[in-house]
Formats: sequence, structure tokens, C-alpha cells
Amino acid sequence: MKLKLISLILFMFTILSFGCARNINPTPVPGTTKNQTNSQAQYQTPLQAQDQGKAQENKTDVVTTASVVDNATAFEKAISNKGTWIIAIVKDLTIDKELVLDGEFKNGKKDKDGKDIVQRKVALYTQDENRNVTNRFTLTAPKFTINSPKASIQHGTFKGDLYVSSKDFQLIDAKVDGNVYFTNNEAKSTFKMDSASKIIGKQELKK
Repeated sequence: MKLKLISLILFMFTILSFGCARNINPTPVPGTTKNQTNSQAQYQTPLQAQDQGKAQENKTDVVTTASVVDNATAFEKAISNKGTWIIAIVKDLTIDKELVLDGEFKNGKKDKDGKDIVQRKVALYTQDENRNVTNRFTLTAPKFTINSPKASIQHGTFKGDLYVSSKDFQLIDAKVDGNVYFTNNEAKSTFKMDSASKIIGKQELKK
């Protein structure tokens, strides 16, 4: 009788011990902590990437934002060194003072070497969704000085005298109803105009 009682006690003890072991082993705290850490890392990475993407996007917006203007004050602000790389007018503008296109701007793109592309564009036109020119406008001022590198006037008319001080200035399908003066040899030698462009006055070096 005693032997059976002892055997029963040992059997019960073994079952209880096994049951406790099964309750403890499935979810050990170190494993849970590790899983939580891995999970946090997985979720943090996309969030960090998203934040970085937004920061980059915001940075790009600052570089590439265009100024669409319809008055003299807004135009003068847009062409300043605190303006934008594209300045687009939506109607004819007459400004009774000398204008200066100032500052170096990037267009938000990279060249084949991965460097930022410098560009400044005065757009005297509107276009449709297919980039077809729909309207051309005239900007009138007594004098317009171009100090920004890689600048251009496109698809419209500037009425007045143009003074070019920067290199690589271009006229693209644009008309200058006045003279074009280059203030240094580099500005003159790097100037380009396409076959659709026209200068009514003279072109000369004027230091």
C-alpha cells in the first residue's frame, strides 16, 4: 500500500513539473524583448526613411519652385537672389525701373556626374499640359541686367536694353526689342541664341 502511495505521489509530481515547464518555456521574456526590438527596428526604418524623404522633398521644393507673377512687385522679388529659379509672367508687364536678375539657383536636377544643375529661366509665356506654348507676353523695362549664371529668356519679348554679365546666357525663341550689351568677354563668348530668337538692336561689348 505504501509503495502504491509513493508511486502515485511521484507520478503526480512529475505531471505537475512537466506542466509548469510547458507554461514557462513558450514565451520567455528575453525572446519577447528581442522580437519587440526587431519589430521596432523594422517600423522605425520606414518612418525614418519617410521623414528623410519628406526632408529631401522639402529641400527639392525650395530649389525647384517657380514664381508665377502678374505684377511688378512680385516679379522684382522673384528675380532677386532670394527668388526662384523659374520666373513666369502671365500677362504683359511694364516696369518703370531697372531690373536685375541676381543669384545662383539650381533646378533640382543632377548632371551625369551627380552634380546639381545651375539654371535660371525667365519665362515670358504660358503653356498647356503638353508643353505647347499657348500665350506669349512682353516684359518692358528700361534696363535688365543678367547676373545669374546659366540664365535664359524664353518664348516672349523683352522690350528694353539687356545687359549680360554672367556666362552661358541664352535667348530661346525670344525677342529683344532693344540692344544687348555684354559687360565682359566671357559673357559675350558664351552667349547663345537659337534661330527662332531675334535682337532688334545691336550686340556689343560694353565694359
